[in-house]
Amino acid sequence: MKKENGCVNTEVSRTDLRPELTSMKSVVQEEITGCAIASAAAIAGVSYIEAKAVANRLGIFADDETLWSETNHIRRLLNELGITVDKCEKEFSDWKTLPDCALLAIKWHRIKGKNFWHWVVFVRDGEDEYVLDSKKALKSSVRTDFGRMKPKWYIEVGEVS
Repeated sequence: MKKENGCVNTEVSRTDLRPELTSMKSVVQEEITGCAIASAAAIAGVSYIEAKAVANRLGIFADDETLWSETNHIRRLLNELGITVDKCEKEFSDWKTLPDCALLAIKWHRIKGKNFWHWVVFVRDGEDEYVLDSKKALKSSVRTDFGRMKPKWYIEVGEVS
C-alpha cells in the first residue's frame, strides 16, 4: 500500500460524515474508464456529466490512466466538489471495519510494474451495507456480493467543506 507524503493513517471522525450519505444514489460511468468520475459524482450527489465537467476543468479526463492508477486526481476532483477525504489510503482488512463511506480500490492488478484498479463506493446506511459500482454492464449498480469483491485498500470519505 502506497503512503502519500509520508502520511500516517489519519482518521476522519464518523461524526463528520454528511447526512446525505444515507441517501446516496449510484451513478453509472458514461465512459469505459470513467469509474473515478462516477464514484466522485455519487459521493457528491451530482450527475456524471456535472462531475465530468468539473474534472475536465481541472485537467482530469477519464482516459488518463492516472485516474485509476494514482489517487491525486480523484482527491482533487472530490475536493473541488466540496468533499473531504482522508489523506491516506488504508489497507482493507474486513467489511465491518470500513467507515460509513469509503472509496474502495477493487480489481487491483499490476501491468508493467504499475498498479491499476476500479473505483467503487462503499456505503453503510444504518444496518445496510452496500457498494455502488458504476460499471455500465452490471445488472444493478448497488452490490452486496461482498465475497466477490476483493478490495485492496480504501480512502475514507468525510464531510462537505
